[in-house]
Amino acid sequence: RLPLALREAGLLARGALWLLQPRRVAARAAARRMAFLLGEDVGRTVGYATRDEVRSSKDTRILVVTEGILTRRIHEDPSLAGIAAVMLDEFHERSRHADLALAFLSEVRGALREDLLLLVASATLDAGPVAAYLGEAPVVSSDGGLFPVDVRWAERRDARPLEARMAETVRRALAETRGDVLAFLPGAREIRRTAEALGELPGLRVAPLHGDLSAEDQDRALAPGGSRKVILATNIAETSLTIEGVTAVVDSGLARVLRLDPRSGLDRLTLSRVSKASATQRAGRAGRLGPGVCYRLHTREEERGVVDFEEPEILRTDATPALLDVLLWSG
Repeated sequence: RLPLALREAGLLARGALWLLQPRRVAARAAARRMAFLLGEDVGRTVGYATRDEVRSSKDTRILVVTEGILTRRIHEDPSLAGIAAVMLDEFHERSRHADLALAFLSEVRGALREDLLLLVASATLDAGPVAAYLGEAPVVSSDGGLFPVDVRWAERRDARPLEARMAETVRRALAETRGDVLAFLPGAREIRRTAEALGELPGLRVAPLHGDLSAEDQDRALAPGGSRKVILATNIAETSLTIEGVTAVVDSGLARVLRLDPRSGLDRLTLSRVSKASATQRAGRAGRLGPGVCYRLHTREEERGVVDFEEPEILRTDATPALLDVLLWSG
């Protein structure tokens, strides 16, 4: 709603708004939602651009983009001709591209484009440090319309394989709630194993959702209607998505994140406990359209040792790509 409100207020008269979304599925979903609110098709007033698909036109005033596209545009044209505003969404994830974009855009505003509107948005961000970095930028808060979510923790630690615990809890969620179930798993392998552990669910559809799927398969998992379904997803469903029909979330509390392996000098995916901010985002998927329930596979005691926010990607991965981006920018 915020990009549309900026347009309605006349703040995009000088150019378009580029909205950064860290994931392709979220970029497409956000563009479709805004276009729907305008009563238009995607590609007119609202469009999107990912690494493998572009839907926009000369009339597009709000363009939802993924991270590499924004960084490349800043390098190619630091004046950002034709762009009146940039909004960095889901900034709490602290990806390398988003952090660098904030730094570059801050310099652009100071040296070339005092008129450039720069917005940083997130549902769980610690906004103080970001506001201070931007010269004590104003912080606007909104409670939104989230419905209550009943969080239920595991009663005791369980040593069984993840897929067995997840399948059992998904069945419990199906029995205790009436809508669709969204289950968060670390990766495609765990999704496949959990689907196998669930087996045949009469009258139900099991839909995988992860980054290796095609855009069509991702959109199919999110599409409303039809039979009741269980969506087995990685953290690509954690933010920026309102999945119609979901009333229950089952959270493994785990994700695979890139970390630098000091022995090989290369980044590799490692299994990690998600932060409290991410857990809050996941639980919120159950309360977007009505009261919901979130089942967590860990105990309340285990959660006390979890960090509040995600560690920035730039601090846990190979710094070479970031340094090359900075050298290209300063050159």
